[in-house]
Amino acid sequence: MSVEAFDVVDLIKVKRDKGVLSTAQIDWLVDAYTRGYVADEQMAAMTMAIFLNGMERSEIRDLTLAMIASGETLSFEGLGKPTTDKHSTGGVGDKITLPLAPLVASFGVAVPQLSGRGLGHTGGTLDKLESIPGWRASLTNDEFYEQLRTVGGVICAAGSGLAPADGKLYALRDITATVEAIPLIASSIMSKKIAEGTASLVLDVKFGSGAFMQDPARSRELAETMVQLGKDAGTNTVALLTNMNVPLGRAIGNANEVRESVEVLAGGGPPDVVELTLALAREMLALAGLPDADVEAALQNGRAMDTWRAMISAQDGDPDAALPVANETHEVLAERDGILVAQQALPFGIAAWRLGAGRARKEDPVHHAAGIDLLAKPGDTVTKGQPLFTMNTDDPARFERALEALEGAYRIGAAGDPVEDGGPLIASRVA
Repeated sequence: MSVEAFDVVDLIKVKRDKGVLSTAQIDWLVDAYTRGYVADEQMAAMTMAIFLNGMERSEIRDLTLAMIASGETLSFEGLGKPTTDKHSTGGVGDKITLPLAPLVASFGVAVPQLSGRGLGHTGGTLDKLESIPGWRASLTNDEFYEQLRTVGGVICAAGSGLAPADGKLYALRDITATVEAIPLIASSIMSKKIAEGTASLVLDVKFGSGAFMQDPARSRELAETMVQLGKDAGTNTVALLTNMNVPLGRAIGNANEVRESVEVLAGGGPPDVVELTLALAREMLALAGLPDADVEAALQNGRAMDTWRAMISAQDGDPDAALPVANETHEVLAERDGILVAQQALPFGIAAWRLGAGRARKEDPVHHAAGIDLLAKPGDTVTKGQPLFTMNTDDPARFERALEALEGAYRIGAAGDPVEDGGPLIASRVA
């Protein structure tokens, strides 16, 4: 029987008492937890100590590198083209990956987008794409590399072999009220992205009502921490801080977000979705060595759409198939004339979730046609009786609870009243 290098209780005491763990201690802790020697209740105590007392930058770096070392890593050196990826901290109506990946890939850059599923009010990219008939999220490693080589863009499920320590730790944080700890968020996101092997990474770190982290100052701290972690690991990383006080675009759900993404790829779509897609594409292409790429032209001339169609087809989806449509709809009308001055992202995300667009537990099914279509956005002039938004579901019993979530979430004011949108869409850049 081998002798363990450390006693986990001693390490918990260090963090409980606001001390600093050494590289060797963190390496051992992550390894011992991954192989089951450190029990969940012990790691729960450690995560709470980290939540309450924080971690030094050196500790966060060591934690990230130890989680990467817990599993396999991918390498794209043999592809013969640069790789770049994007990660969003998630929000309401955030479908940006769908038009962004094919847009960037259309310039000959490989975009390996290992994505996840939604939980709670934030939608999952894989759930959205699975509304396309035939499309499959799981690829073998050979299929993954071949699609990157030939098509350029891949959006698929991450294998369980990448940063398995993070998978275990993430599930534990979810049930111990320690999700919001910046050291744990940053190491979780960056361990998976660095293990994925991309040469460069652009982070879309959101703040505001519908964001995972609502406070702009904390969002900036998270962005700065993750950019530094990327650089420490040799991954060229930048971040944009973006506003999630108002839902992004006009569609919240799965099939309807795919529909809106295709509109963007066809040269149309809502201005905010187009703005953020173009901004992130410019950052990704600049890191990949193409700072002068004409991303607007690629949306307008069909080049990005061609890559989208190839990406969907390569994963057995039918890009021409009709998307699911809900059996039941309910329109909410303006009660008076005026200006729509408020439309809070979080309640609309919760309402879409209650309609069936999201899941409360990992095993819950998602209803692909469920969601909300916004017919007016903050700043729009509306008239009494005009539809403000449409709710879609296959189960009309869900309308009541969705409407409850939206009480006080939107407001019609008079001309000249300030619009509560939280300011510009892109607040700042961290590099």
